[in-house]
Amino acid sequence: MSKKVLTTPIKDEDLKDIRIGDIIYLTGTLVTCRDVAHRRLIEEKIPLPVDLKGKAIFHAGPIVRDLGNEEYEIVSIGPTTSMRMEKFEKEFIEETGVKLIVGKGGMGKNTEEGCKNHKALHLVFPAGNAVFAATKVEQIREVHWKDLGMPESLWVCEVSEFGPLIVSIDTEGNNIFEENKVEFNKKKEEQYALISEQVRFIK
Repeated sequence: MSKKVLTTPIKDEDLKDIRIGDIIYLTGTLVTCRDVAHRRLIEEKIPLPVDLKGKAIFHAGPIVRDLGNEEYEIVSIGPTTSMRMEKFEKEFIEETGVKLIVGKGGMGKNTEEGCKNHKALHLVFPAGNAVFAATKVEQIREVHWKDLGMPESLWVCEVSEFGPLIVSIDTEGNNIFEENKVEFNKKKEEQYALISEQVRFIK
């Protein structure tokens, strides 16, 4: 199977055949964007200082080395828990036109609706690989909202084959975490019945 690489700016048609469980890589613009940035845009109605249309965001709080003269270097960039952004993500997708949301763990109904209505994806970057992820950042092009501190600032990165990224929610609103819950619960009930039969003498 060929390696699937998406390059920004990403269009709707680029995502139409991608489904949950697929693995993709990203080349182009990736912007770190966490809780406070989401809150500023959605609750405080403060426009983002970077155009995200057709681009990707990363729920991450990077460690960044200041090289001086407004130059920076990513030291480590690991994902943070995406569910923290769940209450904002549907509106965020609608307002920004972002196409890829990268983070850790699953997201819920709001994000499912946002991805389905506006043809976007939520993707999971494997945790524990923050230093490796930093090697895929070719440069930090610019930084915004430094008043929020290093983890919450908007770091505009240029990345090359950033990944692997596992598709958690696709453009049809399918959610791999929710589907897995159903399957795992089914197996749990089956195994519980089997074990109960085998150890009934304990009762």
